[in-house]
Amino acid sequence: MCTVTYIPKGKQDYILTHNRDEMPLRSPEFITKEQISDQELIFPREPKAGGTWIASSDSDLTICILNGAFVNHERVPPYRRSRGLVALDFFSYHSIEEFAENYSFEGIEPFTLLACRTGKLSELRWDSQIVHLNQLDAQKAHIWSSAPLYKPEIRRKREQWFDLWKQMNGNPSLENIMEFHQYAGEGDPRTNVVMKVSEFFRTVSITNIIRTEKAIEMRYHDLIRQAQKQQKLTLRLVSKDLPTF
Repeated sequence: MCTVTYIPKGKQDYILTHNRDEMPLRSPEFITKEQISDQELIFPREPKAGGTWIASSDSDLTICILNGAFVNHERVPPYRRSRGLVALDFFSYHSIEEFAENYSFEGIEPFTLLACRTGKLSELRWDSQIVHLNQLDAQKAHIWSSAPLYKPEIRRKREQWFDLWKQMNGNPSLENIMEFHQYAGEGDPRTNVVMKVSEFFRTVSITNIIRTEKAIEMRYHDLIRQAQKQQKLTLRLVSKDLPTF
């Protein structure tokens, strides 16, 4: 749950890309399709706890989650609920404000949750004490790196790589974005965007969410098995009973 970029592609369209740094044994092989709260979802299901780090629905909602909030934190397990299940729980709420106000965060490890919907981009951070909710500019590109994995100076360096990449790619294609997510760095496998600490902890997958006028497509690049899976959802009119933001 480690490196994310958001690239706007018009007033409502975007490409959200997530590099997941994890143990290979926790890397799923397939994209799951499932009904949750009257919405059809697509997401890679984490095999240990059954949650996910990224998901999209046919109600035009995409979320992704990263470990940690602002800084590296001391882990104090056991935790009441996994963050991957929190990501799926989000789809049962009508708005991110309702989620922030009513969800039970106590006993959950710190995280950062990003939500994209119909031209809006929201960021929620839980630091184990307080929920921090921000509305971001959905017409600007953004990058996030996991606080527990990367020291502030490494996160700033990644932001510099991203800024340089943006200067060289004024209107980036999916291929341009994948080049950044695959090759950005300075040759150090511990800090490159595709990272590798050991055979037991590394970047295991890259997931793209491509939102267009009528559909949301997920492309899941499995770096462990050297395979790619795709799923697409046709967007539907939003019911009053579904999340509206």
